[in-house]
Amino acid sequence: MLGFSPKTQIFMASDPVDMRKGFDGLMAIIRNQWKTDVFSGHLFVFLGRNQSLVKILHWDRGGLVLYTKRLEKGRFIRPKVRPNGDSIGLDALELVLLLDGVSISEVRRPKLWEPPKTKK
Repeated sequence: MLGFSPKTQIFMASDPVDMRKGFDGLMAIIRNQWKTDVFSGHLFVFLGRNQSLVKILHWDRGGLVLYTKRLEKGRFIRPKVRPNGDSIGLDALELVLLLDGVSISEVRRPKLWEPPKTKK
């Protein structure tokens, strides 16, 4: 199970990625295309072309970790992508839903209450 702090950001590739890529190939995407620090402790999620394989690259206490999940039946459902974006931002719940095969775009979340903003 993935464990991370609430400050950990989750980035998902907006386009399919060649799933033959390992640590170095995925790091190159993060550094060169996304211009992001792979050693930041954030999670970087990649889906393959046929969407039955997902890889998550994560820096954890002195080493890179590559999590992989392959669905034997069915496909992961990619969230809706905004045009001109290299990556999609996810939160922890959206990642869990993605890994369970739930369509994130069909999930309805209630609007969370926020305290009123005070005027200065």
